[in-house]
Amino acid sequence: MYHNKTVSVVVPAYNEQKLIARTVETLPDWIDRVIVVDDCSKDSTVEIVRGLMKASDKISLIEHESNKGVGGAICTGYSVSREHGFDVTVVMAGDAQMDPAELPDIVGPVADEGVDYTKGNRLFHGTAWKTIPRYRFIGNSVLSLLTKIASGYWHVADSQCGYTAISKDALEGLDLESVYPRYGVPNDLLIKLNMDNRTVRDIPIRPVYNIGEVSGIRLPSVIVNISRLLVQRFFERLVDKYVIRDFHPMVFFYVFGLIAFPAGFISGAYMFLYRLLIGSVAATSALFAALLILSGLQFLLFAMWLDMEYNKNLKG
Repeated sequence: MYHNKTVSVVVPAYNEQKLIARTVETLPDWIDRVIVVDDCSKDSTVEIVRGLMKASDKISLIEHESNKGVGGAICTGYSVSREHGFDVTVVMAGDAQMDPAELPDIVGPVADEGVDYTKGNRLFHGTAWKTIPRYRFIGNSVLSLLTKIASGYWHVADSQCGYTAISKDALEGLDLESVYPRYGVPNDLLIKLNMDNRTVRDIPIRPVYNIGEVSGIRLPSVIVNISRLLVQRFFERLVDKYVIRDFHPMVFFYVFGLIAFPAGFISGAYMFLYRLLIGSVAATSALFAALLILSGLQFLLFAMWLDMEYNKNLKG
């Protein structure tokens, strides 16, 4: 237990035979349960975990019959933790990239201060630029910006970090069946938590790389898939939170902005190419395109500002 609160750790694992033992064995004694979810590994991950179970009755193993993705594995672990009523549920990947020494920082705000959800933030660490591979740092930063807009948690960065802790109450409020099953699960969870008005806190953590981990992430496809997810969930959040539950004029700003800005940009680009390749363009048409761009951009910025103000009380 941690400060009289029961704590479980969900460890999603797929082909982690090199580092799964290190991940589990370095967990502190105050962890009450370690739930390893094997996502149909093709290596000896399961055999290694079974060996660990012989040395500790805190470890349990769940085996997926088919690969469900990291999000599916996390939700399986969440379901088990929820069934057993743990006060705090932590997620730590099976590749030992999450330092157990930082567990008190992740768990503390949930256990002691009533924060609903905490997540690690590697981007704010002093060594982040040198430690994190550049392409992943840049890709993560782009997705973090998009996740701020989609989720409404403007104070949160490093959206792809899976080192998290969630309270019993917040976990019970999650619809685990609808959570995105692949690499976009951290982004999806943030949006769902915002729709449920849950507090979230970023915890600066040390980025850990080059310890033998093997990443299955293909950044271009991941960015495309997660960006598509964020667009879809963004509109779901707007409708659910600002139309169905409590109407807010912010919706009008977003609607007008999303109509005016693309229309102005497309017409402006067309007239620019027309001027370069064919001939002159009417000044009034160019001014109208510029007006659409500027007014659309203003509408979008006002909408983002209103969203930020509305959700500022959700900063844990």
